[in-house]
Amino acid sequence: MEFSAQQIAEVLGGEVKGDVNASVSNISTIEEGAPGTISFLSNPKYEKYIYTTKASVVIVNKSFEPTKDISSTLVVVDDAYKSFATLLSFYDEHIRTKDGISSLSFVEEGTDISTVKYLGQFAYIGKNVVLGANAQIYPQVYIGDNVKIGDNVIIYPGAKIYHACEIGNNCVFHSGVVIGADGFGFAPQEDGEYTKIPQVGNVIIEDNVEVGSNTTIDRATFGSTIIRKGAKIDNLIMIAHNVEVGNRTIVAAQSGISGSTKVGNDTIFAGQVGIAGHLKIGNNVKIAAQSGIGSDITDNQIVQGSPGYSVREYQKSYIYFKRLPQTDKRISDLEEEIEKLKELIKK
Repeated sequence: MEFSAQQIAEVLGGEVKGDVNASVSNISTIEEGAPGTISFLSNPKYEKYIYTTKASVVIVNKSFEPTKDISSTLVVVDDAYKSFATLLSFYDEHIRTKDGISSLSFVEEGTDISTVKYLGQFAYIGKNVVLGANAQIYPQVYIGDNVKIGDNVIIYPGAKIYHACEIGNNCVFHSGVVIGADGFGFAPQEDGEYTKIPQVGNVIIEDNVEVGSNTTIDRATFGSTIIRKGAKIDNLIMIAHNVEVGNRTIVAAQSGISGSTKVGNDTIFAGQVGIAGHLKIGNNVKIAAQSGIGSDITDNQIVQGSPGYSVREYQKSYIYFKRLPQTDKRISDLEEEIEKLKELIKK
């Protein structure tokens, strides 16, 4: 899809200096700009590239004063960085938006797809599913019976949403996501075998949640596993049964949250964080990468380590940890000296 400099200026509320019909169909960095691409200049240290770039259009600040000739068409705005971010969102929306209902999709009885914007090949939608306006459901998606899905939801190829789960508005699920698989519940028996505990709850995901590829969110044993409004869940995350993740909380890749743990609002988990079950993690908590959490954390804490504790205390402790080989040698040397002194005293 191509856009002219004039169209871009209208989207950004900017002014064109140069060819209003200059056309772009892709995005580039200013130093690697090629014909047919658009870039931006906001950091003065990159100014040298604007005089050599081959990008057809460059977004610049109103304060920018060129010192040499520029071959690119300029779109002049108040804030080039923010405007470029706006343009990325606009571009992303256009390239991702799909339309139409494939004849190779399958919809069970009792489900109305009249409000669906896109339904791809080999997608399956079960019985009595409620679908909001403008849903985009990509190929090979599975949606089980009695699922409820809000407006403007995007479900990418191969994602699975099991029966009776509830999805809010403006949510995004990337490829390989599984919502509502059974929680991990097994009861040990006298003969050493395990009996499966039925998982009869569901998963509730509120508005404006995004879930990354190959993440799993298990259904509750009973009740609901809940992901609150605005939470952002990265790729390769495991969220167990009856967990509650608070508003606007961020969970980075390869983290895991064990069953029945409650996570507060505006909390951040860095990569590979592990959380034990039945804990309470407060609001505005930050947990450093690869930390293992085995006890409750109160509001506004920053923790690190396994087991995790105050990040400042962890960093102080790590200084001593790095010195352990030298410390061990010093202790050994001192022990040797003490033994020599003992021998002298005996004499």
